[in-house]
Amino acid sequence: MTPRRLTPHRLAQQLGPACPGVPAYRWLADGIRLLVADGRVLPDTTLPGERALTAQLGVSRTTVARAYADLVERGYAEARQGSGTRTRLPGPPAPAGEEPFGLPGRTLSGDAPPTVADLTVTVPPTVPGLVAAFERAIAQLPRYLAGSGYHPAGLPVLREAVAEHYAARGVPTTPDQVIITSGALAGVAAVLRALASPGDRVVLESPSYPNSIAALQRQGSRPVAVPMIEDGFDVEGIVTAAAASRARAALLIPDFHNPTGHLLDDDGRALLVRGLARAGVPLVVDETPIDMALDAPVLPRPVAAHGPAISVGSCSKSHWGGLRLGWVRAEGPLLAAVQQARLSLDLGAPVLEQIALADLLRHPQPDTERRAALVHQRDSLHALVTATLPGWEAQVPRGGLSLWWRLPQPRSSALVTAAARRGVRLAPGAAFSPDRSGLEGYLRTPFTQPVKTLERAVAAIAAAWAEIT
Repeated sequence: MTPRRLTPHRLAQQLGPACPGVPAYRWLADGIRLLVADGRVLPDTTLPGERALTAQLGVSRTTVARAYADLVERGYAEARQGSGTRTRLPGPPAPAGEEPFGLPGRTLSGDAPPTVADLTVTVPPTVPGLVAAFERAIAQLPRYLAGSGYHPAGLPVLREAVAEHYAARGVPTTPDQVIITSGALAGVAAVLRALASPGDRVVLESPSYPNSIAALQRQGSRPVAVPMIEDGFDVEGIVTAAAASRARAALLIPDFHNPTGHLLDDDGRALLVRGLARAGVPLVVDETPIDMALDAPVLPRPVAAHGPAISVGSCSKSHWGGLRLGWVRAEGPLLAAVQQARLSLDLGAPVLEQIALADLLRHPQPDTERRAALVHQRDSLHALVTATLPGWEAQVPRGGLSLWWRLPQPRSSALVTAAARRGVRLAPGAAFSPDRSGLEGYLRTPFTQPVKTLERAVAAIAAAWAEIT
């Protein structure tokens, strides 16, 4: 592997202008530390030599040497004899964590990852600027400490930022129409609790997101599954099923659907909104994947721009899975019902995280490199599987985080078991079925892992597939 090296010019670009009133060595050390902490400079990257960086930045060599020494002392770099100063992260490696995924018989331990790969995880790399946003949030935190710390509807600053986010996408929104939740799943659960009672029917696509299915089933609602068609959403089928079943809600994922990656176009959105409105069935839209456009052309307008819809959003894919915040955008009397339902689940989201997310929404950092890496991983995974596993077919989505494979034989669950023995975690097609059965001819594979990991995973999957077929 070729060692990573950071040129003086590139580092100067990433650092930006010096901060007035801050000692030069401190500005340089803190700037590099934030670049490493945010993942914009990877660990084990060789920093520019002191002479070269001195010339590039127009500072003294003593300044650069002192900044590098400060980074070493704080654990963000190490000086290697003969090979310069390399970046690192302080402390031992932390557990990567695992996506909460309600598969039968699976416990969520957070322990060491499997030997090869966990392909149940659909979480992209962290967005740049997260650590800096938290540092700015800590500086703002004292303003809130005199209060109780409870903000059941969310901090005003974050509700305003989310409202601005919707308005910029063509959906005029006031902060009073936004409720902050502890993630999209908490938002979905609150909305379903407000709309439906045990025994009531709720329309879903099939396949659909497993944790949303679980939330619906836990409150006793009855799913009405509408199969997706080859090229996407069966809008007519959804409207017909909602009216015929007298459903209390329809819960859909029209933006880079999880797991298929399909994107509902503007015409389909307009038909869906009008049809469900005529049927008197509230439309709940899970927008969690909406910001994961990879190489899509002009995106359709949000569903709420076409008419009545309850929007549920999250920053888990757009920013970081560990930033457990989401929101519900709704109008009219439903807002109060959702808020009451939400209070039966929790009393509010953490304050510091809300301050940080408001900062991130208002000051987004370019994430071109992150998206380019996801495109490369998506295309590499598709090429690997089609070359290694004849008969496996998947459309390449223009957004989202996974590929949805049609298998030559309906052996999805058997494959999951065989792959697990080889150190690869997979989710069977049945996990995405609203009635937890069927879809044995399908398998989801996220492309959020590095290409080398995907290569090892595909080799193990191919061996497992050969064993069971």
